[in-house]
Amino acid sequence: MIPRTTHALSLIILLTLALFIGSAEAKSFRYVIIDPGHGGHDRGGLNGKVYEKHLALDTALRLEYYLKNKGIRTKMTRRSDVFISLPGRAAYGNKYGNSIFVSIHYNHTRKTDPHGLETYYYGAEGKVLASYVQAGMMRKISTINRGVKHAGFYVIRHSKHPAILVECGFVSNNAERERMKKAWFRQSVAEGIGEGILQYKRAR
Repeated sequence: MIPRTTHALSLIILLTLALFIGSAEAKSFRYVIIDPGHGGHDRGGLNGKVYEKHLALDTALRLEYYLKNKGIRTKMTRRSDVFISLPGRAAYGNKYGNSIFVSIHYNHTRKTDPHGLETYYYGAEGKVLASYVQAGMMRKISTINRGVKHAGFYVIRHSKHPAILVECGFVSNNAERERMKKAWFRQSVAEGIGEGILQYKRAR
């Protein structure tokens, strides 16, 4: 006969494990919603014929390829040079439960000095995701670490999921623009984002 104290202790352990496993599953995700910024008539930041919309789409497609090769399921808000409204992007991502939302952008300012990579979040879980992604990019690209920042960008503010917006460099900076025109740079950024996502998933 099992003593009552032993039985009670076993029950507590099982309940604790069930709560832990349930919590881990709740924080995991089924899809990565990849959102290439801008598109169509909305060219985004630009310098000459270097348009943010093209850079963002190319980087997003590279990220999709990387994640799929790692067994991660993805959804893209756009796969070609088309315009999608901000509400449309958020609504598309919100169709897929148990997901994370990653919006890909390239920065632009009136000044030519700013450069480097940064990642924005809105909610608390988005901050965790942003931290992993920012660290992943910095391991791949030698540049200024502009850090993880809170912001109210529409697509992350209206996402029902952990959501981030990644700025992959400044089109307005001459040296950085020359690098982002190279395939190796966009590939490195995509892999850095992807590695950050994988680490986030493993930590859940």
